[in-house]
Amino acid sequence: MTSTHGAPPADPALSPVPPVPPEEAVTPLMRGIAVLRGLTDAGGAATLSDLGRATGLARSTVDRVAATLARMGYVRLDGSNAALAPRLMELGNAYLAALRLPDLLSGHADALADALDESVSLAVADGDGIRFIHQAIRRRALSLSFRIGDLLPAERTAPGPLLATEWSAQNWARWRERQLADPEDLGFPAIPRRSHDAATADFPRRVEEARLRGWALDDQLIEPGLVALSVAVRTPDGRIACVASAVSHTSRHSADSLRDSLLPRLRTAVAAMERELAIAPPPETPSGPNRPSGPIGAMGVNEASGPDALEGLRGPTGLAAWTSASKQELGGEFITSLARGLAAITAFGEGRAELTLSEVAERTGLPRATARRALITLQHLGHVTVEGRAFRLAPRVLSLGFPPLSKATLTHIARPHLTALTDRVKNSTSLAVLTDDHVQCALSLTAGRIMDVDIAAGSRVPAYATSAGRVLVASLPAERRAVWLAHVRLEALTPRTVTRPTDLEAILEQVRDDGYALVDDELEEGLRSVAVPVRDREGVVVAAVNVHMHSGRGPAAECVMDIVPELRATADSLEADLHVTSRFVHVPIS
Repeated sequence: MTSTHGAPPADPALSPVPPVPPEEAVTPLMRGIAVLRGLTDAGGAATLSDLGRATGLARSTVDRVAATLARMGYVRLDGSNAALAPRLMELGNAYLAALRLPDLLSGHADALADALDESVSLAVADGDGIRFIHQAIRRRALSLSFRIGDLLPAERTAPGPLLATEWSAQNWARWRERQLADPEDLGFPAIPRRSHDAATADFPRRVEEARLRGWALDDQLIEPGLVALSVAVRTPDGRIACVASAVSHTSRHSADSLRDSLLPRLRTAVAAMERELAIAPPPETPSGPNRPSGPIGAMGVNEASGPDALEGLRGPTGLAAWTSASKQELGGEFITSLARGLAAITAFGEGRAELTLSEVAERTGLPRATARRALITLQHLGHVTVEGRAFRLAPRVLSLGFPPLSKATLTHIARPHLTALTDRVKNSTSLAVLTDDHVQCALSLTAGRIMDVDIAAGSRVPAYATSAGRVLVASLPAERRAVWLAHVRLEALTPRTVTRPTDLEAILEQVRDDGYALVDDELEEGLRSVAVPVRDREGVVVAAVNVHMHSGRGPAAECVMDIVPELRATADSLEADLHVTSRFVHVPIS
């Protein structure tokens, strides 16, 4: 649970002279990680040509890497454009699940944010920087927050001085080298460039003060107006597990008033976190009773079912069979060693914080020699640490797409799935959510037909007369559904609108049983819609996916036969992305 175990090497991307890779390093894996980090630093999307310039790789190499990552579901390609896909978060999820701290402490951080009415974060050390592992955001017009996975220079933060109290002489030497090599902090794209040397000059003093006081302040070191207060969360043996910070703005607090007003409550919350760590049961070892039977292949299929192309990853030969099929389909465009190397990361997770080489090979189905080379490469890049025979994931795994993807909304996640659905069914589609007696359109795509259904995003219509509304109301718990039916006002919007509460109640029961709703000519004459539910990780229905069309395009039974399977397939793929994204992140609607 502590971030000090096996400190990773300096980040090659930030080192003045990048370390020479070991002879056994897997070059395609290094290139793939470089492309993923290039996309991350670009905000999640870039052209393939831009990625070539950013990484120094030949365009042909970038094309092959991107094709492989797309096959894995980690990147989406649209012509010469590449964008990170939600499934990539499986890599960061593996690290956060193995770390356990977000699962154990995030509830306390969220409660503290509510009590203080300020944003609260948890951060761990990553080399001579800090990386965020949890964010509890107070949403205002002027919102102060970082993204989970963002890397910041330790000297310009509140957590940095506390984490630096445990630095080794090697850490300090790396830090001084970085000051000379990157005086403007250009290697930290999450923050503005450094404009003065005050943070650097005062940092050793701030570290000693943090050691004596047990807390530290950031007084506008990152950017003007931002102030933060931090206290270390320690394990029972006294090591720093992470640092909790309250973040505010000078319009609400000065650095001194932030300390005076919030420090007692921050310390109380940290004490509760430390009690949580003290009573937490030890993590299961790989041979423990909760270990899934059989190895697990790439892309974290233990976390969420994915597209059909990934289902073959289950079982001892799953990864080998999948990579072989991918190689046959894509030929030279598929880089087997890249796919296998990233698979090694997904071997780790909850109850699997430490794994031996043999255990990584067993869980992934990789040959032992292949797993060894992958782990050597990941260790060289700082994504894995080793102590004795035990390997662990390092915070740097979060640099592989997690920051931009952690800010994804449900509408952002849903868009590519609705685009594909619209192309397949040649009709308009939408994503809707329930708001009291209405459904609100969160996302709408038209099919480009001469007579098309165009529902503007943000528009609201009565839930009782729509397929999306009926799916969403039918999914409510029985008591809430009964209250909704008792209060909703049913009006005849067309001659076919259902207006009798008993009739609507029977329809909702049928929708609940069928798993879909079809509405013909009830909201508007000539308008037909079909909808299915979208469920979150806990199985709660959070939205509905719809297809809209003119009711004269065929019989309703034919629509059910043709459209409902397409809707269900879309909901399944959307849910897979949503479940991966929301493992450690709250996903808002928009």
